[in-house]
Amino acid sequence: MFSLTLNFATSQETNTDSSYVQFSGIVVTQDSLRPLSYCTVIDKVTKRGTISDFFGYFSFVAKANDTIKFSSIGFKSAEFVIPDTLTTDKYSLIQVMFEDTIVLKTTTIYPWPSKEQFAKAFVETKIPNDDYQRALNNLSRAQLQDRMAFTPMDGALNFKWQQQQIQSKLYYAGQYPPNQLLNPLAWVKFIEAWKRGDFKKK
Repeated sequence: MFSLTLNFATSQETNTDSSYVQFSGIVVTQDSLRPLSYCTVIDKVTKRGTISDFFGYFSFVAKANDTIKFSSIGFKSAEFVIPDTLTTDKYSLIQVMFEDTIVLKTTTIYPWPSKEQFAKAFVETKIPNDDYQRALNNLSRAQLQDRMAFTPMDGALNFKWQQQQIQSKLYYAGQYPPNQLLNPLAWVKFIEAWKRGDFKKK
């Protein structure tokens, strides 16, 4: 009890200037009124200040008529003057910060160290075909045949082939399957494939 009384008496003796104010408040954004964390709050007269915490709250000692500056990256700076007509030594404020949109000039970085090399590279650049022409080249009959001849069957094709064999056995279950040796259509296909050279080693 003695310690508390002594501290109170000391504070009364040191705080003789009634112009000191416990200045506190919350900094929020203008669009959503959400707390603005780590906003810089500076007294322009005494060059003292603080920063708002994670919840946008700040508090420090200032004087009446002092100009308080609020600044944060991505927001316009704002100033507030503490009024000199206060009847108490405390003042609270809700400071609204407006977003600041900065449009920078477009900067183009070139890989050529000089204008001469750029001009040479520009003249000698081969213009690629458009998407339609590239699609036609990829779908040409020669490329499709090469891919079909040298591309092995993947898991999906192997599974499909196996299912077809099982389905064929189930279809002829209980009877003899047809003999393709006497089928004239099968012989026609065989002769055509032989003339095309499908049975030659590649």
